[in-house]
Amino acid sequence: MLRSAPKFYEVAKRIIEITQDCVIVAHNASFDYRILQTEFRRLGFDFKKPTLCTVELSKKLLPGHHSYSLGKLVRALGIPMADRHRATGDAMATVKLFKMLLAKDLEKEIVKSYIKIEIKSGISPKLMDIVEGIPSKTGIYYIHREDGTIIYIGKSKNMKKRVNQHFTDTARKSKKIQNEVFAVTFEETGSELIALLKESEEIKINRPIYNRAQRKTIFPWALYAEKNKDGYIALTLQKTDGRKKEITSFSTLLEGKNILHKITEEHQFCQKINGLYDTKKSCFQYDLKQCFGACIGKESPEDYNKRVTHFLENNQLQNQSMVIVDHGRNVNERSAVLFENGVYKGYCFYDLNYQINNIEILRNIIIPMQNNRDSRNIIQNYIRKKKVIKIVRF
Repeated sequence: MLRSAPKFYEVAKRIIEITQDCVIVAHNASFDYRILQTEFRRLGFDFKKPTLCTVELSKKLLPGHHSYSLGKLVRALGIPMADRHRATGDAMATVKLFKMLLAKDLEKEIVKSYIKIEIKSGISPKLMDIVEGIPSKTGIYYIHREDGTIIYIGKSKNMKKRVNQHFTDTARKSKKIQNEVFAVTFEETGSELIALLKESEEIKINRPIYNRAQRKTIFPWALYAEKNKDGYIALTLQKTDGRKKEITSFSTLLEGKNILHKITEEHQFCQKINGLYDTKKSCFQYDLKQCFGACIGKESPEDYNKRVTHFLENNQLQNQSMVIVDHGRNVNERSAVLFENGVYKGYCFYDLNYQINNIEILRNIIIPMQNNRDSRNIIQNYIRKKKVIKIVRF
């Protein structure tokens, strides 16, 4: 194998070309970088590049592993590895590990340090150059100032188009962003659900100056189940109240009303009981034979409440355990969101089915996320719209 390999001087020019304006990422980067520098020094060339070490990053972002050698670490994380100790096999495994580390780095320290490296190099990209470097894919993007500070976080099914809108919009906030932007970094997610979850969490963590409105809860209206004076369980829309147990919540009152109308119609509940039809007589759906007559006492509270309770048991996330499988970042990959005992645990990307069929491996590769009201409602609303590939319950 080595006999037929090219001499270093034969590939030196190509190495310089492919590493131009790049950061060298390696597992134990100082070792690989030292070899490159030694070989270039023999050719009389001063080779200098910024480096990132996945060993050091793994110790910081993936604590608790017995070993941080590449082979043992990727095996523990369920990352497939072919041709162990061969350049291609090790490199591809390191790429997948680095992508996982980028996703785990919720405070974006890796990206911020890279922005500072660009400043030292004197790079000052134009807005058009920034847009050209962003893919027309689903993901989350970060707008940075010159010192690396994140001033805006957004998500989109077409990141290039959305960032271009920021740079062409004449609104006051957009103008401020245009004046302050130095760089835009991004992370492809493939799944819109993961983009929504990451956007919600990372805005809360990084608190960008131009995401002020999104720092607060994004679901001010909620659906509650409460017995009325006649003993019937009514589904009612109210302003969110943390002291009450909600079924789900909504961004706007109109969205909530539309969903409540849909639920009432699909399950043949009573419009009058649910506050959707103001009358002293029967509701409109009873006249259409789509309500069993709870509004006029024809259906007893016991029978009506059994049907409402059945709906609640099937539509509340409380105590449910499931893996939500959705699109990945390429055709060979899938994404997974883990929800265990009613708690949102996090998400991951995988390309082998055994990684989600084995709950222990899944827990190892999951990127932990905060379980809060917003994240639960993002998941619930997304599932309600039936956008995911499949849901595996366990």
